[in-house]
Amino acid sequence: MTEGSDVDAAETPDVCGRLGLIVPSSNTTAEPEFRRALPEAVTVHGARMALESVTVDALDAMSDDAARAAELLGHANVDVVAYACTTGSLIHGPGFDAELEDRLREAAGVPAVATARSVVRALEALEADRIAVVTPYTSDLDDKERDFLEASGVEVAAIDGRGLEANTAIGSLTPGDASRQVREFVGDADDLDAVFVSCTNYRSLAAVDELESKLGVPVITSNGATLWDACRASGLEVALDGVGTLFERDHQ
Repeated sequence: MTEGSDVDAAETPDVCGRLGLIVPSSNTTAEPEFRRALPEAVTVHGARMALESVTVDALDAMSDDAARAAELLGHANVDVVAYACTTGSLIHGPGFDAELEDRLREAAGVPAVATARSVVRALEALEADRIAVVTPYTSDLDDKERDFLEASGVEVAAIDGRGLEANTAIGSLTPGDASRQVREFVGDADDLDAVFVSCTNYRSLAAVDELESKLGVPVITSNGATLWDACRASGLEVALDGVGTLFERDHQ
């Protein structure tokens, strides 16, 4: 602050909530998408876990850092902790996501959500039983995601991945890339209840409204589902616009 300057308190909104976000170290998308969607009065506080390549082994190793990251976020008196990594929270199949949430909740002392479980909760809230999935992943991770979703009671009509391993390459994709992948792969969505765009490092939240308008079905993204679930779990009542059907009041 320069000498003699004043801060107008009326222009600085009071903080009404703090959201703790755990992300892979190479993720460049989750924090900006959360920050853009949330009002200024809800602050976002990040912690990172080491990850450069999105592979089974790397994701498995990354989860070892999760509890420590949650504990440190607890020092900031956050209202909720969100583990923002889709495949990292389903890597060991059904049940691992719930166990991960329990570990994070215990470490941070506040409610905790993990993306894979958040996606399932979001699909349940939308009553979406049959979906198409688009991802930036390699085929082995696509297979694990299909297995997880179907074991959770969701029929995966089709899944399409871009075959990317480097997380920086995934983070370089744009909402336009996500929109094109969905439109080219899904085509006619008449036999679907929803479309899921997977990966918290895939910039896709900004494409949701356009895609829902074109397809006529709900579209959820990893960050969108995680944000929705974190607000739900913590009781943060915030108005979010431009992020799709999931955030309409009757799905809160």
